[in-house]
Amino acid sequence: MIDNLILGAQVALSTQTFLFCLLGVSVGMFIGVLPGIGPMAAISMLLPLTYYVSPTDAIVMLAGIYYGAQYGGSVASILLRMPGTASSAVVCLDGYEMTRNGRAGVALFISAVASFIGGSIGILIMTGFAPQISQIALRFGSPEFFMLMALGLIAAATLSEGSAIRSLAMVVVGIVIGIVGLDLTSGTMRFTYGQMELMDGVSLVASAMGLFGLSEVLSNIGRKENRIATAKVSFRSMIPTRTEFRDAFPAILRGSAIGSFFGALPGTGSTIASFFSYAVENKSARNRKNMGKGAVEGVAGPEAANNSAAQTAFIPTLTLGVPGDAVMALLLGAMIVHGVAPGPRMITTEPEMFWGLVMSFWLGNFILLIFNIPLIGLWVSMLRIPYRLLYPMIIVLILIGTYSIRNSVFDVYQLLAFGVVGWVMRLLALPAPPLVLGLVLGPMVEENFRRSLSLSDGSFAIFVERPISLTLLLLIIGVVLLQSGMALIQARQALKRDRS
Repeated sequence: MIDNLILGAQVALSTQTFLFCLLGVSVGMFIGVLPGIGPMAAISMLLPLTYYVSPTDAIVMLAGIYYGAQYGGSVASILLRMPGTASSAVVCLDGYEMTRNGRAGVALFISAVASFIGGSIGILIMTGFAPQISQIALRFGSPEFFMLMALGLIAAATLSEGSAIRSLAMVVVGIVIGIVGLDLTSGTMRFTYGQMELMDGVSLVASAMGLFGLSEVLSNIGRKENRIATAKVSFRSMIPTRTEFRDAFPAILRGSAIGSFFGALPGTGSTIASFFSYAVENKSARNRKNMGKGAVEGVAGPEAANNSAAQTAFIPTLTLGVPGDAVMALLLGAMIVHGVAPGPRMITTEPEMFWGLVMSFWLGNFILLIFNIPLIGLWVSMLRIPYRLLYPMIIVLILIGTYSIRNSVFDVYQLLAFGVVGWVMRLLALPAPPLVLGLVLGPMVEENFRRSLSLSDGSFAIFVERPISLTLLLLIIGVVLLQSGMALIQARQALKRDRS
């Protein structure tokens, strides 16, 4: 292991590889800050340039764009309630509330530190346990993935304060929206009403940007003055208090564990990891009563989760040749173009690339931490821009980001529709995060459920015959009973207060 790490350090610290790593993480962070564009578009645009450099330098740069975008994605979420990436959508809930409370610098500082720690833990796990984790991931079949996704949907009821019934209703709405498009089993079009643009389903970027970003702009039309503190940010003002550190650190560890787990599972990724982390914090955090009102755990946990997931997502890609998401599929294609065959033999046949890539992760995370903290003052200074100038720029960025995903005007129409829906939901006090989670997980739930029943000839016994699936089912039952018990206790306490 030590020899491998020394080899990787020699590769990563060479002048050319270091410069490509610096370029990748810088572009990734910048792309992450811009709402809606995401690493997929940046990697696609820069992919042709990699044909003229060595395979190691090419993959180091493209990987840097991927995990660098996770760092930058939280900036717009925290400051403007516009998720820079889909995985940072849930950070809007508490990060933006901290900004409204004049704690934008603290929120960005915690985000940077949580991202670094989460990414570092993900790298450690990848370094020491990549082969073992890949073997565990291979045990997950359709029944296990179905139960895992179902657990996420049940946990979505805990994402927002207030009525669990409303949250579950929004989950159902998200699932209904998520099944629009091409049926993977039969190949028929469903609920598209003749719109070929909906063949690939409703755009996740357009829905997240509309529900969180555009709805915020619509809700604040007519305001003449900023309602957000605009004092100059000093380094001392960015440092969290001792209490905030004490609350954030356990959340970072929990988020890192959740992200490392989901990142290693093909087909899940950092978006699901961040939502799961927030659901866990909403139940286990010491400061859970303030979740959704500016709790540091709501920023620290999801940020650590999506960054650790971004690192461990390379485990199935490199050791199994199975991409965890669309970005990993693109990176896999780039490796194949360069003549590299990802899989179980890559560690032995391509040690310089594998360990050089691992050590470049450390290098890139340090660069991102060094870049992010000094730039916090610059990001917060955006809040001093008057609304009459800021909001038009926000709308333009949202439109460009949404259009650039597929160069589709129809996606812009989806954005506008979801913006109006998000504005109405805010008026009716309906939570948006469960809807987005239902939209993300709904198609996966349906696909794995139908695949499981096909494998078992229609028998539901497949979900209890497999140990991992049965364990997840018991967890679902436990979450439902716990939620029901807490609701019953709260109802009794409210009844006693009314009587007294």
